[in-house]
Amino acid sequence: MGQLDGRVAFITGGARGQGRAHALALAAEGADIVVADSCADVPVLGYPMATEEQLAETVKLVEELGVRARGVVMDARDTAQVDDAVAGTIAEFGRLDILLANHGIVDFSTVEKTSDESWSTIIDTNLTGIFKTIRAVLPRMREQRYGRIVATSSMGARQTAPNLGHYIAAKWGVIGLVKTTALEVAGDGITVNAICPGAVGTDLFFNQPTYDIFCPDLENPTREQFQQRLDDLDYGLNGVRYLEPEDVSRTILYLVTDRGLISGQVAEIGLLGPARGIY
Repeated sequence: MGQLDGRVAFITGGARGQGRAHALALAAEGADIVVADSCADVPVLGYPMATEEQLAETVKLVEELGVRARGVVMDARDTAQVDDAVAGTIAEFGRLDILLANHGIVDFSTVEKTSDESWSTIIDTNLTGIFKTIRAVLPRMREQRYGRIVATSSMGARQTAPNLGHYIAAKWGVIGLVKTTALEVAGDGITVNAICPGAVGTDLFFNQPTYDIFCPDLENPTREQFQQRLDDLDYGLNGVRYLEPEDVSRTILYLVTDRGLISGQVAEIGLLGPARGIY
């Protein structure tokens, strides 16, 4: 018997990285899983987004754990796509118990040099998209008198950092959204919490723009040079330079299996970087 037998989880940003790890962690506890991802590159970003092949691979891995799974191509910025994906989940599985609003993107720029397009893209994805997914699941969760919502913020919303003004503004906003929603659904059997991971070893962290911002003195720095720079900076906590997605999944599992006593809270996981700054 798993802790989540009979539950249905909807996970955004589920094609790879943290989303895939969360899907597998919840599936291992018996939950049926719907993973959603945009599976489309974003023009302002200098690294590739997840693909439909990766989304299909997540579904396959989940199904191998003996539960039902479905993959959905969905842009969380689009209200109609979000509402349709949630409605389709309920139609197919009969309920929706858990939302992991996990999707997110990163872009590096000083405030002075941030373009309107970059600002809007980051805010629309990392904050407005979280809002739209939470809004979409609440009616069903109220009807069921049960729901567990966890939104992914960032240690950047706790410690801040340069070159990430738009990203950090969105992640601070997620915390405010979570705390407000938690109050609004208190007594309805729904909990709403945020997680704030530090750097996680996914494609959001290992990409050329990140290497460039950490190693501004090097031309076209490599992953190996980037990792050496992390060592030079003593980045991370207790010698661990970055989290693995499974480190975050353990906190997710704790929050979604809670019996309803933890809500409106922020779980901090790891450190963003050394106190002296990272960029």
